Amino acid sequence: MPEEQAFCVLVKIMYNYRLRDLYKNNFEDLHCKFFQLEKLMQEQLPDLHSHFCDLNLEAHMYASQWFLTLFTAKFPLCMVFHIIDLLLCEGLNIIFHVALALLKTSKEDLLQADFEGALKFFRVQLPKRYRAEENARRLMEQACNIKVPTKKLKKYEKEYQAMRESQLQQEDPMDRYKRENRRLQEASLRLEQENDDLAHELVTSKIALRNDLDQAEDKADVLNKELLLTKQRLVETEEEKRKQEEETAQLKEVFRKQLEKAEYEIKKTTAIIAEYKQICSQLSTRLEKQQAASKEELEVVKGKMMACKHCSDIFSKEGALKPTAISSEDQGIEADDEKDSLKKQLREMELELAQTKLQLVEAKCKIQELEHQRGALMNEIQAAKNSWFSKTLNSIKTATGNQPLQPPQATQPPKEST
Repeated sequence: MPEEQAFCVLVKIMYNYRLRDLYKNNFEDLHCKFFQLEKLMQEQLPDLHSHFCDLNLEAHMYASQWFLTLFTAKFPLCMVFHIIDLLLCEGLNIIFHVALALLKTSKEDLLQADFEGALKFFRVQLPKRYRAEENARRLMEQACNIKVPTKKLKKYEKEYQAMRESQLQQEDPMDRYKRENRRLQEASLRLEQENDDLAHELVTSKIALRNDLDQAEDKADVLNKELLLTKQRLVETEEEKRKQEEETAQLKEVFRKQLEKAEYEIKKTTAIIAEYKQICSQLSTRLEKQQAASKEELEVVKGKMMACKHCSDIFSKEGALKPTAISSEDQGIEADDEKDSLKKQLREMELELAQTKLQLVEAKCKIQELEHQRGALMNEIQAAKNSWFSKTLNSIKTATGNQPLQPPQATQPPKEST
């Protein structure tokens, strides 16, 4: 059992079971208990009571510890536990039951003992008998079977009080007043000592409370300072949060504008790229038409050359050279005419080729200008946008990038072999 609960049980026994009354008024109530025990012995154990009277063995010589300590001073705990259980159930009168049971079980030994032997028996031999739990249990059963009427105890108590009153009346008044005065002085000294102890305890408690109060005030000051600092930090944090929210809103607005601008630039770049593709498609179509026209003209020239008898003799349909046996003069004249004709056709073809190259150069310049504009726009967009837009534009550039057109190789007619 914890100490707090054990102390509460002790308080209940002292007050609720009137064990405290045994210690008051010079043990007056305890002497009443001794008188009651002797009366019960005279009624239930007359021979043992007569023997004790012969030995001048009074009840306070052997039974004082039974009442004051509830048999805990000498007897084993196995027996004391049973006694306390009965005490809590039946009250303080259970001590008379146990005392009579002890006297009955030890009657033979006590009748044979003298004064010293009886005291030694109560002090040493009697507790040893009940070290075994079986003996203690039998003793408790016998104690419960003993009848101690409450009316008789009340009667014996009244007899003791009447006896005490007669003794006081027979006593010399001066001695009675001296004894009463001495008792009052002792009570006064005891009360003064208790008062001093209470005053010292009160002063000590006040000092301790003052110290605790000072510590609590210091701690409260520290906590108030910490609270003020926390409030200041909270205000600063809220202000910083508000500024961050404003900056976030501004950044969102800037990003929104930049995003709108980037989307506009993307649309514009997309339109330029579409126009560029359209121009490249038109140039490619025009080049193909010019190449087809040049091819048709070459076929016409080849047909005219094949229509000429002299040229047809020189060139076969497979383009092989067939030498003919002609005179050196005719061969020189015909060769000069043929050279002039071929030179004229070559000049015309070179002129057409130069025009075609000029158109290609103009187309390249236009494409380079568009590429330059597109690159400038892409740089501006890349500077205004984050990495995600950069990746997107790079993917667009990769998807829409075109290779520059190569100028077609002009097909020259085979030179006349001399």
